[in-house]
Amino acid sequence: MEFLTPGHCISSIRPLRDALDVINGKWKLQILVVITTGHQRFREIERSIPSISSKVLAKELKDLEAHKLIKRTVQEGPPVLVTYEVLPYADSLDPVIFALRDWGLKHRAMIMGPDAGASPA
Repeated sequence: MEFLTPGHCISSIRPLRDALDVINGKWKLQILVVITTGHQRFREIERSIPSISSKVLAKELKDLEAHKLIKRTVQEGPPVLVTYEVLPYADSLDPVIFALRDWGLKHRAMIMGPDAGASPA
């Protein structure tokens, strides 16, 4: 990293903080990936992410919707059908997701050895 003046430092930290406020935590990016791969109903999303509770999933879905990354659609009728879809704006996170995935693979290999990146989970 290059040396930054205090003014440059603040102007660099603010957008980073804003981005982290949107994607923070261990669930939001996982939820986006799951919805993108076709699991769009609440229970489908929940089953696709091991260890997430219903309460946490509901909160994270509301946050993602508030940040205009996903859309919640309610179809009335017996039974009521609620689905979630990723909005086009969420595509702007693709480079971030891919960069984090690539860094995670490299980091895992560095910590655990070169064969660690090939194993799932």
